[in-house]
Amino acid sequence: MPKVVYLAGPDVFLPDARAHAARKVEICARYGLRGWPPLSEEGGDLAAEPSFEAWRVIYDRNLAAMESSDVIIANLTPFGGASADAGTLIEVGWFLGRDRPVFGYSNARAGFSERTREHLALTGTAGQGLLVESFGLPDNLMIAGAVWSGGYPIFLPQDDDRRGLDALDVFEACVKAAAELLAEE
Repeated sequence: MPKVVYLAGPDVFLPDARAHAARKVEICARYGLRGWPPLSEEGGDLAAEPSFEAWRVIYDRNLAAMESSDVIIANLTPFGGASADAGTLIEVGWFLGRDRPVFGYSNARAGFSERTREHLALTGTAGQGLLVESFGLPDNLMIAGAVWSGGYPIFLPQDDDRRGLDALDVFEACVKAAAELLAEE
């Protein structure tokens, strides 16, 4: 039976989120893994839920999916700021707290300190004496540490090409490493 991979990330906000999730599931399958995106159709259609309850249904489904998963692969590409998506980080912490393997990747090659300085300049808070982490990490030290606890650093592009949130080449490198680690278990 293939290991189940929870596919976390802000990909759920893409205009073609379901098609994108299907591509990620296909990549996982090529490496002998079962990808489980948060957009899974399992559990029914949310259109039947009142809008005030839909968020809770999504939350409960995601928790059930995480509980059924062996590992997480998180898209840590910056979303809405200098760092990774907040919801994705909760999911990373959930896996870390249960001592399950954490893998992560980012389609942004620029380091966290550079992105943070740019973000502070855009928001008008630069020059207010704020310290910025300068450890040369791809994201906040706690995020990098959580991923590193799985035995791998955050996977990053190996070239200087700009990638969007939906690029899949770095994701595939991360999937390959996860499959290799899980095959050893």
